[in-house]
Amino acid sequence: MLKIENLTKRYGEKSAVDNVTLHIRAGEIYGFIGHNGAGKTTTLKACCGILQFEEGEIFIDGASVRKEPLVCKQKIAYIPDNPDLYAFMTGIQYLNFVADVFKVPSAERSARIKKYADAFELTFALAQPISTYSHGMKQKLAVISAWIHAPKLILMDEPFVGLDPKAAHTLKEMMREVCDNGGAIFFSTHVLEVAEKLCDKVAIIKDGKLIKEGTMDEVKGDSTLENVFLELVETPSDVAKE
Repeated sequence: MLKIENLTKRYGEKSAVDNVTLHIRAGEIYGFIGHNGAGKTTTLKACCGILQFEEGEIFIDGASVRKEPLVCKQKIAYIPDNPDLYAFMTGIQYLNFVADVFKVPSAERSARIKKYADAFELTFALAQPISTYSHGMKQKLAVISAWIHAPKLILMDEPFVGLDPKAAHTLKEMMREVCDNGGAIFFSTHVLEVAEKLCDKVAIIKDGKLIKEGTMDEVKGDSTLENVFLELVETPSDVAKE
């Protein structure tokens, strides 16, 4: 579903992402973890076409992000770490706007809006301006907008930040449903307990370099993901690869 091949993104002399290769297959929830500034957000933005990159290639369901950006964007949804919503709109206006962009038929959008707004207990607020929403409500609205066109691949940057425990549980169920229906999820998180319980596979990035990746059992072994992560990020990258 998502193939990242030898991705390199530089800012001046600094490589924010350095020769990263990852394959996320249909049906997988793939966690992406690392310290602040490790390269997670840069990688995600490159995958959805927001950032250009110097070397490598990214394919979404077989289409090149470089050569077929519109085709790729029709297949994905992206939720940034701080969703920038149109505050002058009401919640329902925003959802209909996103549905219009992706040409979602009326009956399908209505059913999906009802399903996910009810699940997040946000239906009561859809008629209100987004400017009145709390951070958590905005996060819920961003999630609903990402799901509204039934994308094959969903990219998320710290999606659980700002969500209460019930909403976080709802999002986990939605993520698994996407993958059960043949889609894929690639998301970054600092909540390692969530990643350990939820993810099929995980990758750890440090200073722009991939230092560990594989199934959850392959990465953590008999330890916990937190212990493995702390050990790896405190170890020089060249040692961690050995």
